[in-house]
Amino acid sequence: MRKVNLDIKDVINEITKLKGESVKMQVSKGRKKIEKYEGIIESVYPSIFTVLVYDPDGEKHYSYSHAEVLCGDVKINKING
Repeated sequence: MRKVNLDIKDVINEITKLKGESVKMQVSKGRKKIEKYEGIIESVYPSIFTVLVYDPDGEKHYSYSHAEVLCGDVKINKING
């Protein structure tokens, strides 16, 4: 569901502020499947951003569009500390 008070430029600005920060990610994969992990926002591009996740098997890189955040499919929370 779309967040009424935000537009895509606001989402891009908020993600840009979080670049290099540790974040908790919650990603909806459909059919009530939700993935949760912690990572670092690595890069921010005009249409997408990338997240670096440290996994026991090694590093993984994920990319998401800003529209996924706007729609609520991807939720980002900054880790304090």
